[in-house]
Amino acid sequence: MVSNFSLITLLFNFAFFYPIIMAFFWMVGGTYYYLRRERGHRRPEDPPPLRETPFVSVLVPCYNEAERIAETIAAIAGQEYPDFEIIAINDGSTDKTAEVLDDLVELHPQLRVVHLEGNHGKANALRVGALASRSEYLVCVDADALLDPHATRWMVGHLMDGPRVGGVTGNPRVRNRTTLLARMQVGEFSAIVGLIKRAQRTYGRLFTVSGVICAFRKTALHRVGFWSDHMVTEDIDISWRLQLDAWDIRYEPNALCWILMPETLGGLWSQRLRWAKGGVEVLLNHGKSVLSWRKRRMWGVLAEYALSLTWAYVMLAIFVLWVLGNFIALPPSLYVDTILPRWHGLVLAVVCMMQFATSLLIERRYERGLSRHFYWVIWYPLAFWVIGMLTAVIAVPRTLAARRGQRARWTSPDRGVR
Repeated sequence: MVSNFSLITLLFNFAFFYPIIMAFFWMVGGTYYYLRRERGHRRPEDPPPLRETPFVSVLVPCYNEAERIAETIAAIAGQEYPDFEIIAINDGSTDKTAEVLDDLVELHPQLRVVHLEGNHGKANALRVGALASRSEYLVCVDADALLDPHATRWMVGHLMDGPRVGGVTGNPRVRNRTTLLARMQVGEFSAIVGLIKRAQRTYGRLFTVSGVICAFRKTALHRVGFWSDHMVTEDIDISWRLQLDAWDIRYEPNALCWILMPETLGGLWSQRLRWAKGGVEVLLNHGKSVLSWRKRRMWGVLAEYALSLTWAYVMLAIFVLWVLGNFIALPPSLYVDTILPRWHGLVLAVVCMMQFATSLLIERRYERGLSRHFYWVIWYPLAFWVIGMLTAVIAVPRTLAARRGQRARWTSPDRGVR
């Protein structure tokens, strides 16, 4: 039997060493990926020539995007790619999205618009767009994002590279930077998201594509039944189902896409809670099937996510013991005198800055001036670790208690301060 003292020590050691070990894991994996696949290679504005340029369909699911959809369609229409169509799927918008899209057809001959009655969710809109498309190669872009002119060529190159490449995820960059939360997310997407995707590609599989910018082979989507209507995060679910069906998903950092992110605590909380619930849903739906030997390449992302959930609950347990210790007398082996960082916090801060520095050195080839956001990233662990911990803790019981089979519908997210 494990004594209370050894159990509490184990909790504290796990809470301390888990983020440190994962940071070094991501740094080593991300650096290896960079040295092997990025260093000395072409830059985003200089994609390699393709042996052929097949027809491509760009899907843009829309819900209440009247204010932003025109610039999104214009960015897509400006792709440096010779042969493509744009399919905008208006999923029962209640604003003037339908009228704006119909007007845009006159400006962009590549554009086709599909109007759906009622709000049936992003997954349904994507599936309708895929079925209406005329190409085997699909590029999916959110309706508030700006696609880099060369992004399509970079992603299509991967899909043409091998018959088992089922998907490609691009490199989203935050474009609204007027608040502290937004500036921290600039560092997050370069120092955290990009580094993790590089590391995951190095040791096996990706946890998820970035739903805001990704590309798929239609044959692969058809085999797995396209996107699910009942998953909160359709991008995580389709990533797991494709990889469990032995399709490869690649990361292309040169496929840039400029996105809007929440700049309020309420908007950030809603977004991260939805992401956390989507991860738990995927774990519940696909976790057991991943355990088979044939799916062993998925073990890495499964272990990584399971450990992150465990860390969240360990941190919660430590916090609860600290609160209880201020009101009732706990045994010395259970007493937590403070949750303020001591030397542990200094070590964590140094490791975090090492991770951020590694990422920024890699990412500077994709965006100028990233170094001036380095200061704001210092505050990332304080704000985002707390939000990540709380949303993970809440997501598990909410997902377990949720009604199964309920359609996941659109909500209008926080797009930043206007």
